[in-house]
Amino acid sequence: MTRRGEGTSAAAERVRIREIVVVEGWHDKQAVDRALEADVWVLGGDRVARRTLAELRRASQHRGVILLTDPDGPGERIRRRVAEAVPGCKHAHLPRSKALGRGRVGVEHADPAAIRDAVLAARPERAGALPEPVFHLVDLADAGLAQHPRAALRRRRVGEMLGIGYANARSFLKKLNALGVTRAEWDAALAALASEEDGHGDPRGRGEAR
Repeated sequence: MTRRGEGTSAAAERVRIREIVVVEGWHDKQAVDRALEADVWVLGGDRVARRTLAELRRASQHRGVILLTDPDGPGERIRRRVAEAVPGCKHAHLPRSKALGRGRVGVEHADPAAIRDAVLAARPERAGALPEPVFHLVDLADAGLAQHPRAALRRRRVGEMLGIGYANARSFLKKLNALGVTRAEWDAALAALASEEDGHGDPRGRGEAR
């Protein structure tokens, strides 16, 4: 990611981003504009026009594209659709806990700091199939992120720490490998999760094994 500079006023920590940031709706764009100096493109919801995808493919080759969709089911479907049509996208994920407002979930509800953190931590998707995946389903099971009563909750928390978002066990495994998560990052996230659970219990309630 290219960071071209920082503002010094109280509108404060807006940073310039070379890549185009892609969001779902106009309210999401307004939220990103408060956080960053960037060109922000709006998809307009679930039905993404072919023309828009063609424009994004061209933009991806020249400047780069960062996908920032809502941390919910529809947002993940839109993300997958665009990523399949626009190779080379980077993926920015907002933690669900930082995108809540008025009983709803969305980028528009996140504060500028959360949006900046998500965009600056965006991960590129690895092109092509890896000869050998780094992670396997047994890794999730051993860590209590699959086949465990609180697996869903733990995946959500580890996904927030790694900046890859939430998913069911098999989709989470695909994200770990596709977005280039390293063993060191994995071990650090699991250690942080264990520290949270040992030190404070679990403030987010119980999850479901999936």
